Amino acid sequence: MNFLRKSLDNLKKPFGKGQKFEKFAPAINAFDTFLFVPNHTTKKGAHIRDAVDLKRTMVTVIIALLPALIYGIYNTGYQYYIQTNEPFTFLDAFIHGSWKIVPMIIVSYVVGLTIEFGFAVYRGHEVNEGYLVTGLLIPMIMPVDIPLWMVGISTAFAVLVAKEAFGGTGMNILNPALTARAFAFFAYPTYMSGNKVWVSEAGNVDAISGETILGSLAAGGDVNYSMMEMFQGSIPGSIAETSTLWVAVGALILILTGVGSWRIITGGILGAAVMGVLFNLWGANELMSFSWMNHLVVGGFAFGIVFMATDPVSAAQTTKGKWIYGFLVGVFCIMIRVFNPAYPEGVMLAILLMNVFAPTIDHYVVNGNIKKRKKRWATASQELKTA
Repeated sequence: MNFLRKSLDNLKKPFGKGQKFEKFAPAINAFDTFLFVPNHTTKKGAHIRDAVDLKRTMVTVIIALLPALIYGIYNTGYQYYIQTNEPFTFLDAFIHGSWKIVPMIIVSYVVGLTIEFGFAVYRGHEVNEGYLVTGLLIPMIMPVDIPLWMVGISTAFAVLVAKEAFGGTGMNILNPALTARAFAFFAYPTYMSGNKVWVSEAGNVDAISGETILGSLAAGGDVNYSMMEMFQGSIPGSIAETSTLWVAVGALILILTGVGSWRIITGGILGAAVMGVLFNLWGANELMSFSWMNHLVVGGFAFGIVFMATDPVSAAQTTKGKWIYGFLVGVFCIMIRVFNPAYPEGVMLAILLMNVFAPTIDHYVVNGNIKKRKKRWATASQELKTA
């Protein structure tokens, strides 16, 4: 580590203050702080002594994402081979999935980080760390066969409009990864919906039909998967959203490390369960009759509520606000699924909608607390006067 530290220090010399490449210092500093804890400290005001900075927090989220990503890579190959009836091994499926997904991850990081580095140099501030997670999330929530150039354009739109237009990481009001998916969904609808986009090479092989469970129900079809298959995730869908099992492992990592809000996750599950039960009592169509428990384990609900609804920047900040925010995400997710067959996967729109209302929720929670304290203070003052 000493050799690496000295090498970086030597590499940074031309980028120091007053040196030839001072303007590009944010770019080289990004590599330094990614590998080592920053050696600067707060000089005034309240601060915390801690070795965990924002980059380490983002790395924790990436670790939590890996189980769902690895399974998603395998499931991509698995869905292809079982529908073509070709013999295959675990390695065959994993290689096929890697061949499809790794280039998407590379495109996402290259495009996104290029824009982030460019803005950092232009504005003269350090490179924002948030894209470490966003760059991985974007390909994980896309269909497997979406063209790479669409991934690049969607990524550029998300970084420019959802992040940099608001001032970068910490200032955005919308989740950037979901913004990328929403852009792709509305700009390229034929590549984001239907029964030929969720299974690798389905558009080139007539025998393959990769319709999702929610898509099938929205069209009045049946569900041909068991509860265990839906929970495990061996079904068609977005790359890393299908397995509730491995998403739950990631959720456990986030909760135990204190990175993810268990209140938002629990609130989201409760909201979806309540709305699902109410629709089950109504049961006017296939989606309404679909068991509330199944609603929790299919589509992108679990992935969205764990990894995107809990985004500390775009989510509610107050304790009570997190409960309300999470609950409403769950409610609107199931409501959109059931009432709008054009959007059977409602978690994307539900989270983006609540991102917009998160500051309002916090505003009323804070004002409510202020009114309660004023009331308690008035009551206490009155009692003192009477005494």
